[in-house]
Amino acid sequence: MNESIGNRISKYRKDKGMTQEELASGLGVSSQAVSKWENDISCPDISLLPQLCRILGITSDELLTGKTNEVKMLPVSERRSLDELTLRVYVNSADGDRVRVNIPMSLVKVCLELGVDVAPSIGGKETAKNLDFGKIIELVEQGAIGKLVEVESSDGDTVEVVVE
Repeated sequence: MNESIGNRISKYRKDKGMTQEELASGLGVSSQAVSKWENDISCPDISLLPQLCRILGITSDELLTGKTNEVKMLPVSERRSLDELTLRVYVNSADGDRVRVNIPMSLVKVCLELGVDVAPSIGGKETAKNLDFGKIIELVEQGAIGKLVEVESSDGDTVEVVVE
């Protein structure tokens, strides 16, 4: 089941350590309005979304879909081990081919340590072959998470690398 907008508002508000009253005050609405949003009785007015997202420190994409494509640098206390992360590679060819690959980050690291080239197995596209997975692992170990790479080739192929 998909998480509701109300659940996301509640989660992001609590992540910020805010009360419903504090969020309401920042938006110029009543705490009852925030309560109704969080309980999925109503939704915030669309004109409040930019300010709501700014206060919660999220994008409108995160609020509406629960997904983020932004790169975030996590503080040490919030970082997860490579064993808990997944490398997601999305390849879309100009010809209409779509490849979706999900690889545990720990497996990517082991492959690199053993000298196994991960890139050729990802969609067989030249665009993916130029990715430096060693650098991607370095970024992740330093706390980077989200969409780390987005490449579009001159012939219209696209590759995205996301770590979640």
